[in-house]
Amino acid sequence: MVDIGRNGSQPEAPKVVAIGGGTGLATLLRGLKSHTPHITAIVTVADDGGSSGRLRRELGLLPPGDFRSCIAALAEDEALITQLFQYRFGQGEALKGHSFGNLFITALAGVTGSFERAILEASRVLAVQGRILPSTLEDVTLVADLKIENDAAPSRLARVTGESAIPKARQPIERVFLQPEDARAYPEAVRAILDADLIVAGPGSLFTSVLPNLLVRDIRKAVEASAARRLYVCNIATQPGETDEFDVDRHMKALGRHLGPGLFPFVLANTGRPVLGSEVARWQPVALHYRSHADYQVIEADVLDAAIPWRHDSGKLASQILHFYRGRQTPSGAVQSTVAGTEREDSLEEIPADIL
Repeated sequence: MVDIGRNGSQPEAPKVVAIGGGTGLATLLRGLKSHTPHITAIVTVADDGGSSGRLRRELGLLPPGDFRSCIAALAEDEALITQLFQYRFGQGEALKGHSFGNLFITALAGVTGSFERAILEASRVLAVQGRILPSTLEDVTLVADLKIENDAAPSRLARVTGESAIPKARQPIERVFLQPEDARAYPEAVRAILDADLIVAGPGSLFTSVLPNLLVRDIRKAVEASAARRLYVCNIATQPGETDEFDVDRHMKALGRHLGPGLFPFVLANTGRPVLGSEVARWQPVALHYRSHADYQVIEADVLDAAIPWRHDSGKLASQILHFYRGRQTPSGAVQSTVAGTEREDSLEEIPADIL
């Protein structure tokens, strides 16, 4: 339910685009739907592990797993749909390991004739609040160059192919990229970004959930060209094999290295700390370290989930994001752009007209 003001009127609800994948994106969406009905989730299609990976390899389907989680998070009856969609079959040679939600989307793709139509129809049937869109409809593969260091030899780069294989290598990530590198953006996703009041990237796996969307060239160009406020939500915990020992500044440097400086001029970083206990020893918090003269501004807030302290609390996170948005509006209510006019026009010109 969307917030209602004290005088009974509904405050102006922003058009929010959330970019990412995995558990982090679903957590964000779950909180946002209490504040605005105008939500567009842009989801990575680089997943190649688990049930999604099997369906992708066997049927040539885009991976449905992250879309399944977003549908459940935004569904009207979230509790029941989440239980149903996340249910995994434990028996049967063909069914074992598959989630019901993945099979539901796969069946709808067969009935409707396309993956994007399947997501649209699933959203309609389950009364989803908002839209869920792929960043691209192309069959993309995520590739990483890893920095291999040991005492016996000088450091070198090793290439690993496949989203699920990258964190398993347990080596520092120098860069990630998509194959094909010129993957075409999904036009509706580009239009949603250009029309947004607020663009949020993360939380989620930096290299394997957030960046794969933004590595689609015209998605990045649309973010650059958009007049929306742009915020990166930094993870609460480091991710083994992906962001080991990362602090806030290393997250932002990785974004800049892949996307260019200043694409996300604001970052939301957690200040909450869990109660000491056995669970705390199992994870490493992202340190609140950053440069005082960096090309980004840090917003510090307690967005910790007390029950699962390595994750965000969806309610706290959404409240802080909306506070950020409303606190940086002009008196007329329009969100100020951080992109210079000429730069915005240049970025817009580089997006193919048939996508716009």
